[in-house]
Amino acid sequence: MAGKKFDELMERLEEIVDNLEKGDLSLENSLKSFEEGMKLVHVCSKKLEEAERKVTLLVKEADEGYIQKPFETEDKDDI
Repeated sequence: MAGKKFDELMERLEEIVDNLEKGDLSLENSLKSFEEGMKLVHVCSKKLEEAERKVTLLVKEADEGYIQKPFETEDKDDI
């Protein structure tokens, strides 16, 4: 899951929510889906936090305008 794009993760999360809202799943399958959904929420949140940190690394330098400094992530979450 670490290599998947944010959009792909969100699509899967939407599928899970749709399936849970229908109410057709067994209790066991509902719990498994809910668990997967929570993991996806965590991964998506991390990706959004990383994007926010990258944006905030834009700094104003005296004569050079805005520059972007590289940001290295500390952890790679896998599901």
